[in-house]
Amino acid sequence: MAQIPNLDNAALNLTALREQSQKELLSIIKSIRGKKCLVIDPKLAGTLSLILQTSVLKEYGTELRILSADPLQTECPKVVYLVRSQLNFMKFVANQIKNDESKGLQREYHLYSVPRRIVACEKILEEEKVHQKLTIGEYPLYLVPLDEDVLSLELDYSLQECLIEGDTSSVWHVAKAIHKLEFAFGVIPNIRAKGVASTKAAELLNHMQLEDPVSMDNMGIPEIDTVILLDREVDMVTPMCSQLTYEGLLDEMLEIHNGSVEVDASIMGAQQDGKKVKVPLNSSDKLYKEIRDLNLHVVVQVVRQKATSIQQDYAEVKSTNTQSVSELKDFVKRLHSLPEIARHVNLAQHLQSFAAKPAFHARVEIEQIILEAQTYETCYEYIEEIIQKQEPIETVLRLLVLFSLTNAGLPKKNFDYLRREILHSYGFEHMPLLYNLEKAGLVKRQESRTNWPVISRALQLIVDIKDPENPDDIAYIFAGYAPLSIRLVQHAVRSGWRSIEELLKLLPGPHMDLKRGVSTISSSELLPGSGSQQSTDRVGHRSLVLVVFIGGVTSAEIAALRFLSAQVCMCKLISIFLQM
Repeated sequence: MAQIPNLDNAALNLTALREQSQKELLSIIKSIRGKKCLVIDPKLAGTLSLILQTSVLKEYGTELRILSADPLQTECPKVVYLVRSQLNFMKFVANQIKNDESKGLQREYHLYSVPRRIVACEKILEEEKVHQKLTIGEYPLYLVPLDEDVLSLELDYSLQECLIEGDTSSVWHVAKAIHKLEFAFGVIPNIRAKGVASTKAAELLNHMQLEDPVSMDNMGIPEIDTVILLDREVDMVTPMCSQLTYEGLLDEMLEIHNGSVEVDASIMGAQQDGKKVKVPLNSSDKLYKEIRDLNLHVVVQVVRQKATSIQQDYAEVKSTNTQSVSELKDFVKRLHSLPEIARHVNLAQHLQSFAAKPAFHARVEIEQIILEAQTYETCYEYIEEIIQKQEPIETVLRLLVLFSLTNAGLPKKNFDYLRREILHSYGFEHMPLLYNLEKAGLVKRQESRTNWPVISRALQLIVDIKDPENPDDIAYIFAGYAPLSIRLVQHAVRSGWRSIEELLKLLPGPHMDLKRGVSTISSSELLPGSGSQQSTDRVGHRSLVLVVFIGGVTSAEIAALRFLSAQVCMCKLISIFLQM
């Protein structure tokens, strides 16, 4: 199955968006005539695999290499660096050029920054005295479709940059990416934003429309009714919780990268110990599309039913000779789904080997106790216990952050004790990590009373799920906890944020509710507190809402958005996110 996702059923023409990215990349390759070596940074290599097949690049006389600190190994007379605008990559580029010079090699060098050129990067090239040897350009790759309803800006460190380093350059990228979408699908008339970065992105988006306006003369009615921008900082509780959906567990335990997981071949039933295989995970796999947002125990039941059904059909075909040609044809058609069923039987079985462990159940249970703001001492003692057992430090820190966020911090005595215990158990090399968590406000000393119980009750974050197999609320995603972020989206698309305005003030950062003109925008057209986007709906039209997470999103939250989107009278939701 192809790794490049099929986008035919997307609510927007994402295929055209991807084809534009293909065209721009091939234009760069074609502009450099002759045999050339394309050097790509490691992360970007995976990203490009979602846009085009590498075989296409080879058709234009292109060798492929991955950028590293090592000298470049190629005999090509021309070298094209395609790298994200990161300072460490500039050092690698400079060192490879200087290494070539030391060997007397004469090459033609080109550098294309993704998605744009940055002064700080070029300054390093100048300091390394290689700037004049490079022809420098840009490859404006802002949005990458991961699936028919998910786009990514592929900015891995945006949360760290915003919360810890004070670098908000990723916010500009968000605004630029949305503005590029507007050139394709029209000016988005409604903007809702919550958080420092999100409100800044909304302001930048309006500024971009003034400087480089989207002409609406030939575009008709905008295809996107509303964009909702959310800072990850607004809801750091949700990503600290253990994901329980099939896709969420795959991501937590196997790590999904560029729409696929890499696993041992033995997990997939192959007799090749030690060999790794890539398993694509997107809507092109029809069974995966059906089960990805279900809880694992439900997935096991669905896959078992499908396998049993085919087994029964096979037994029937084998035992009788009365089937018509059309019946046999239907049976053969069903057999085509066997590889998909086998794939997910193997993956689900592997996940169950982890999810069935008592430690996993205990962790999920303690998370529920923390979310429900129940016994403080029970939670504190559990965290103390898993530190002493030296469970993975990621598990410890996620629970500690969750505990701190829902309690507005820890009493000084408890804070200092747990911090000391972590350093003694896991090593003092983790001191910078603990410092950064404190600097970001994720783990801190308690200075005031917590607002969590008020927020939880007002937004109905804790829900009793009576039928997990046929849920009627997004809280099924976390077995009774409705993600705070998605509750905010739910309010935004149903009735607007006016009804919860006082509640929004209890969450980090400012909020903004703007209505924009569909032609040109003036300051008088920015209407804080504007009505719901439903006012822009047309007869027979289902609203399309873009939900943008600045700082990353979990698979569980995307599952919750899909659940909302599937509800009767709900708008269609598309997710955009920056990686965490």
